[in-house]
Amino acid sequence: MTGNFTGRLKAALTGTCDAELVFLGNFEVEEQWARGEMGLPRLTFGSGNVIVNRMDEFALLLAGKGDHVVLKGEPDADYLSHLEKLGFDLPRMLVVERQDPGSTVTQDALEDGTVLRELGRLGARGGVVCAHGVSELEERLAERAGIPLAAPPAAVCKAVNSKIYSRRLATELGIRQSRGWTCSSLAELDTAVEAARSLLADDRRVVLKDAFGVSGKGIEVVEDERRLDRLHRMIHSRARKAEADRVGLVVEEWVAKRADLNYQFTVGRDGHVHVDFVKEALTEGGVHLGHRIPARLTDRQTAELTEVSRLLGGRLAGDGYFGVVGVDAMVDPDGGLYPLVEINARHNMSTYQASIQEAFIGSGSTALVRRYPMRLGAPLPFGTLHRALADLLFDPARGTGLLINNYATVNAAAPPGEQAPGAHFDGRLYGVVVADSADRLTALDVEIGRRLATVAESTRREGRG
Repeated sequence: MTGNFTGRLKAALTGTCDAELVFLGNFEVEEQWARGEMGLPRLTFGSGNVIVNRMDEFALLLAGKGDHVVLKGEPDADYLSHLEKLGFDLPRMLVVERQDPGSTVTQDALEDGTVLRELGRLGARGGVVCAHGVSELEERLAERAGIPLAAPPAAVCKAVNSKIYSRRLATELGIRQSRGWTCSSLAELDTAVEAARSLLADDRRVVLKDAFGVSGKGIEVVEDERRLDRLHRMIHSRARKAEADRVGLVVEEWVAKRADLNYQFTVGRDGHVHVDFVKEALTEGGVHLGHRIPARLTDRQTAELTEVSRLLGGRLAGDGYFGVVGVDAMVDPDGGLYPLVEINARHNMSTYQASIQEAFIGSGSTALVRRYPMRLGAPLPFGTLHRALADLLFDPARGTGLLINNYATVNAAAPPGEQAPGAHFDGRLYGVVVADSADRLTALDVEIGRRLATVAESTRREGRG
């Protein structure tokens, strides 16, 4: 079941819709792009990166039967069987022999001779790598293995993904955006801070964002001058220690919004722009939590986003970019749009839902893309979860239920070896909840959450002995 989107993606990246792609789910590639950039201080807590690194499994449902996916670990066999019963034509899997939970799939593949040799063999017969996003690491992998990347150079991807680029492009094209300033140097930061001070004096809030922040990292909402001055001093201090004058930040007014949006378009090698979809994004503290399908937009709003997509796509093509583009946008309280909050020059969470949407979410359906947190006391086999959710899982004949599109993230943070009594770890279950009405969707989502909590509690009881 290779959908129209995957075929269009192949054509955009390679010029032919039957290309042989090797998918690489190197999520949060922004971490690589941000290396060496002077921005806000960052702290990393807990097992978040370990779970994010296993989001590589999302690529299973984007690839087609003739494609390949590089993975950090073998998927649960029962989960694969479940996907096949739903009708997915699964790709061939290239699994690294030894994975480091703290490394991305790219880093693991670079250390795996067998995977590198197989990538080289695929490259010799015309295969190309389709990465989530392209940094110097993905370029190194392609060069070492001897397989081309179906993407622009990493330098182009990084430049286009910068929030500084997004603001400057919106200014150039006359696209509405919140009041703000780009900061590529300490002098520009000083000017922006002084301008932000006047906003705070009017009881407005401002937000400082790293040029390559992602998933709520590298963002600070500021409500008073003391906090603003403290951040200003910290950034100057970091720059002095690095003996650098260069920074990578934007400073913006924090504006009221009614909803967050995410829309996607694809730019072909020939510059052609195809508008893929627009979804209502569910976020909390800058962290992406899911999507609502369809987005609650008027025809006028949809038309405006379509026009902006074509404007942006043409400009990106002129700057040497091709491939998937995701754009964050907002709806203001009066229904007006901020059509360009930031550009993501990579795959987005929505990208990995495209095949599911094409196959199972019809015009009479409504859907909620969700991630369910789980606090587990022991690894949870898919078979156990399947039994607990059996009547709630997606049934193609019925057209409703939860379609799980990543299971590796459930057990990604499980410690190796035997669990210590009372130990626990965090996991995430990702899925798409489909129903025939908004009320049924809400009820289904609530019941799924309740049963998952019960399953998680049972693993913790067993862990306590």
